[in-house]
Amino acid sequence: MYNIEKNLNKLRKNQSTYFLDPKEQALLKGKLRRDEYKIYKPYEDSEKVIFYKNNIPEVILYEIKSSKEIRHQDILGTMYSLQINSEMFGDIIIDNGHYYIYILKLFQNYFEANFTSVRNSSIELQELDLDLLSNFKRKYEKLELIVSSERIDSIISRIMNTSRSNIEELFRNKDIMYNHDFLKKLSMNLKINDTFSIRKVGKFKYMGIIKNTKSGNFIVSVYKYL
Repeated sequence: MYNIEKNLNKLRKNQSTYFLDPKEQALLKGKLRRDEYKIYKPYEDSEKVIFYKNNIPEVILYEIKSSKEIRHQDILGTMYSLQINSEMFGDIIIDNGHYYIYILKLFQNYFEANFTSVRNSSIELQELDLDLLSNFKRKYEKLELIVSSERIDSIISRIMNTSRSNIEELFRNKDIMYNHDFLKKLSMNLKINDTFSIRKVGKFKYMGIIKNTKSGNFIVSVYKYL
């Protein structure tokens, strides 16, 4: 709630918020009238956005140039290792071997000085026209899984092809995020459009039951973020 109050105070001072994830967006909307804010989306399918009143926020788009293949979680892990809070940067986009990230302009100098490698490989940053990805649509790998229920542990077990006991260990280690927060209960049922991520595995969106099987199980659809 501290982040919500902090961003509310910024809006009251006619300043834009920091980057907000979907959970923070919902909480902030619950405290504001619709005429009290506008939403800045860096691109059409943005997950993280910025609330503002009058002045459009100053945001920079970078391409991360690397001679080696890197993953979303590699970039994210590097950001956190540099003590870069998630509110300072927007979505990380990987598209056809290119890597992009949005950051707040106020954070530019620190970012350029410190974000110099990913997974022990040197990288270069190239500032791009902010409108370059304005029409970008997020890409997914579509998975169909046979599960006994919509419980998150059942679905993650099928994704990883591992036992429930291994899922419990991931849960204890806080390696599973659910809707941008640490997972609280392994027994919870997923709802359509819920997102969850598994450390070192990837991020997923639950799309619901496709059909029932004759044996009483379910075929469910899950999108894996690419």
